[in-house]
Amino acid sequence: MALSAAAPAIERGIIEPAAQTDPELRDVVQQAMQQRECFGDQYDSAVWYTLMEPKLKRYLRDHDERMALLHTIYCETHRAGVTSLPPGLVLAVLDVESHFDRWAVSSSGAVGLMQVMPFWPEQLGMQRRELVTMEANIRMGCAILRHYLATEHNDVRRALGRYNGSLRGREYPDRVVSRWTSYWNGADDLGRTGCCGK
Repeated sequence: MALSAAAPAIERGIIEPAAQTDPELRDVVQQAMQQRECFGDQYDSAVWYTLMEPKLKRYLRDHDERMALLHTIYCETHRAGVTSLPPGLVLAVLDVESHFDRWAVSSSGAVGLMQVMPFWPEQLGMQRRELVTMEANIRMGCAILRHYLATEHNDVRRALGRYNGSLRGREYPDRVVSRWTSYWNGADDLGRTGCCGK
């Protein structure tokens, strides 16, 4: 399905033109897209799916789609060789950015589940339609978020502001952190990531 045929634009906060344009991000996102394998503790992941699947059910009716999304999030937040991300934070970003709609397009043109800016596929030699695929969108979004957390020394609100292009505002970071701590908080119980204390 072409992006022009995607669902109507969804506005998720004020996005400045500089969202996700940092020069050093290209190498970060490119490296993330080249990583394919994902290994994790099977027991922890199974328990995590069991805890999160009922919460996600209110957003995604299809069981297979829910499980695929949870698998992708678990993989990307526990990827070997890079700093772990709190899965609950990623779920909160998905919740606020797209309401778990992979066809979402913002007024600034950001696309998909994690509202990745549309210039990324071209820069990485990918097809633009890959932005609406679950795995590619979440992998790119997690790489960008991980980079901003490192840049901001694990200051979650500032990293979220950079991610959204609203560094000077508090509305977007506050919305994400609120969803993380009030609804998706159990997602991090098994993660023990050591990142981004709430």
